[in-house]
Amino acid sequence: MSVKILGVLTSKDSCVSKNNNYNIANFMTIEKYNFGSITINAKEYTKDVIVFPDKVLCPWWREEGHSLSLNDLKEVIKLNPTIIIIGTGAYGAMNVPKETLEKLKEQNIETLTAKTAAAVEIYNEYIQKNKNIVACLHLTC
Repeated sequence: MSVKILGVLTSKDSCVSKNNNYNIANFMTIEKYNFGSITINAKEYTKDVIVFPDKVLCPWWREEGHSLSLNDLKEVIKLNPTIIIIGTGAYGAMNVPKETLEKLKEQNIETLTAKTAAAVEIYNEYIQKNKNIVACLHLTC
């Protein structure tokens, strides 16, 4: 598989890779996940990420670390995805409270949660089906 990184924007505390040729068939592709590391469009990340259709946001920080709140997903919700895939870590340590899932459902956003390795597989499967999706992935525990 040939992968072309089209642009990189960085700042002191974050890393954002952007695919400037966005269309539904050009989603970011997750190539590999191991505990603490993920490779997306040939770039390795070692901090938690949000994978948008056209960019990767890294690091992804949550207000309460291992608990996901609606505030942690503000940028994701603005995109109005059909599906959000949440990777809860290699061992499932990140909690996704029931109220967070209910609020997303009220906004007609389907949410799939799984340990991160499985979430990566689900994400890659869904992009093949041209789904409007975003993946929020905790890379460690």
